[in-house]
Amino acid sequence: MRIAVCPGSFDPVTSGHLDVIERVAQLFDQVHVLVAVNSAKKPLFTEHERVTLLAQALKQDGYEAPRVIVSSTEGLISTYCQSAGAQVIVKGLRQNGDYEAELGQALVNRQLGRIETMFLPADPSREHISSSIVKDVALHGGNITGMVPDCVVPALLSKLAQR
Repeated sequence: MRIAVCPGSFDPVTSGHLDVIERVAQLFDQVHVLVAVNSAKKPLFTEHERVTLLAQALKQDGYEAPRVIVSSTEGLISTYCQSAGAQVIVKGLRQNGDYEAELGQALVNRQLGRIETMFLPADPSREHISSSIVKDVALHGGNITGMVPDCVVPALLSKLAQR
């Protein structure tokens, strides 16, 4: 079985993330969408909330277990890949310098876990979308419809109202 892991912080999941996940699901037998918990970051959503929103968004798009598994880890992504039997990590890249940041991680994952990383270019119609931009637009009252899955809109607005 060909297994891929799509890691990210997904704070929150965007339509760009879903595009990459859906494309990866066409290439592999199973995809693990992995919420990677980074202790250096202060996410808006909890780990559990991010996993739940991802699962809801993927279910709405028709992607469910066993083909797509949503999980999380506080450990190394390479360790998760080994335990899941994954052959590759897949990351989406935008034209904003993602490559430089992701290349170092890819080399470390290869060294630690002998796991390769594959990069998919972002869909040009979505490459401007990031979780940070979505949160900023929503915080200032802008319309985020289409930038995130429908299930994320009320969750994000509620979370921002609590701040």
